Amino acid sequence: MTRYIFITGGVVSSLGKGIASAALGALLQARGYKVRLRKLDPYLNVDPGTMSPRQHGEVFVTDDGAETDLDLGHYERFTGVSARQSDNITTGRIYSTIIEKERRGDYLGATIQVIPHVTNEIKDFVLSDAGEGVDFVLCEIGGTVGDIEGLPFFEAIRQLGQELGPERACFIHLTLLPYIPAAGEMKTKPTQHSVKELRSIGIQPQILLCRCDRPIPENEKAKIASFCNVRPSSVIEARDVGHIYDVPSAYHEEGLDEEVLQHFRISDAPAPDLARWDGIAETVHNPDGKVCIGLVGKYTDVPDAYKSVMEALQHGGLSNNVGVEIKLINSEEFDDDTAPIDILEGVHGIILPGGFGERGARGKMRAARFAREREVPCFGICYGMQLSVVEAARNLAGIDGASTTEFGPTEQPIVGLMSEWTKGNELVTRDENTDMGGTMRLGAYPARLKEGSRVAEIYGTLEISERHRHRYEVNSAYVSELEKHGVVFSGMSPDGVLPEIIELENHPWFIAVQYHPELKSRPMEPHPLFASFIGAAVTQSRLV
Repeated sequence: MTRYIFITGGVVSSLGKGIASAALGALLQARGYKVRLRKLDPYLNVDPGTMSPRQHGEVFVTDDGAETDLDLGHYERFTGVSARQSDNITTGRIYSTIIEKERRGDYLGATIQVIPHVTNEIKDFVLSDAGEGVDFVLCEIGGTVGDIEGLPFFEAIRQLGQELGPERACFIHLTLLPYIPAAGEMKTKPTQHSVKELRSIGIQPQILLCRCDRPIPENEKAKIASFCNVRPSSVIEARDVGHIYDVPSAYHEEGLDEEVLQHFRISDAPAPDLARWDGIAETVHNPDGKVCIGLVGKYTDVPDAYKSVMEALQHGGLSNNVGVEIKLINSEEFDDDTAPIDILEGVHGIILPGGFGERGARGKMRAARFAREREVPCFGICYGMQLSVVEAARNLAGIDGASTTEFGPTEQPIVGLMSEWTKGNELVTRDENTDMGGTMRLGAYPARLKEGSRVAEIYGTLEISERHRHRYEVNSAYVSELEKHGVVFSGMSPDGVLPEIIELENHPWFIAVQYHPELKSRPMEPHPLFASFIGAAVTQSRLV
């Protein structure tokens, strides 16, 4: 029997519903249960794919090619369960589906309404196939209670709570307990009002997860329980911790998983095995050393734009027993060739993450050249690979005018839309589509590695599958010329048409990939490229 846990938020946004959902999933897993996590986003966009990173953070891509909310990255990292397209829904997608059905006549002329048509579509999503043997489906509802755009979602889960009954449905509400220094006390009123708002639409939470920066006094827990109609033991302290990977153990100590099991009347659950989480926490807080990585990007004022990259770097640190200090560097600051680039002095590695557009691109190419000439370990990802190839074409191979058609027309299209220089490759679809959200190579694609290459050694295999999200490709017509100058194309698509990986000869560690390896990295299974990159940075730290 599959049970459903609905996680809602109140008071303010960004309290950490995604981390809380992921941590609870990890705790239930640690007790031997099989879980799946889903995210319901109330915004009108069909998906996050065309949203600005400054507003939304990164776009997390699944194996099956869905562009999803970044919280699905948390779900994967904490539970190791690969997310699917069916694990993220938005209001835009709900309405799009309903309108398509109405145009086809599926509703037989009925008047289409929020209730029941929109709510039914949301319920169908929640109850859709979670996979064989799944014990718990955790559904996070984006936004906060009271948001007008979220009302259909709250109504849908209210209905599910009635239809499934308490033996199969549990509601957890995440709120804020602010401490007012001038008054010298913690205030419970915001939580009371948030729960009151939730109850006014028919949802009585069984568990309250209260974010705070200090312990909650017992009398305050009793007060919250009394006013919010829950047991005192169901008021769970979610105090700030030193690192997000401390959260599962911290929540277990406060009894979150025990309260969930008690609600479902599960009395025979085994104790959770948190040894791996405790080991991760030990490494995080007591590393053998530290390395500094310069992350050169254009959205560095919004760190969530590179959330998975930053987490994967930390995973690489875990595999090398070192801490990783990430120095966020805005590539626009040295777009001008006359601008100093000394900000890169002293870093032990440089990472060039993905992106789009010309702004900040020249700064990334200058960073790639700095790493290449100074022999600093460098890791290019997606756009970072494309710009690394353009830089090498200009400054190693002497190809005047080498560029990417993303900047505009060029006589030397080192990088371009595949439809601009070849036709018929089945890997790239929808290039001719004018829909901005439908021109990408998305999801998992295979690649073959060159025998004897550095990446083949790192992966330990010649066949890999990695997740993609990009429109442009490196032009394979330039492969032979670039290889004459030490650029090794060590990974290609299975048909040999699309370059997937480059590495530089006679360099300590310079690898750039067309895909996004950060999306598959997990704390307990660091991606091999990130583990190797941080290992190279450790070696570099001993040289400087």
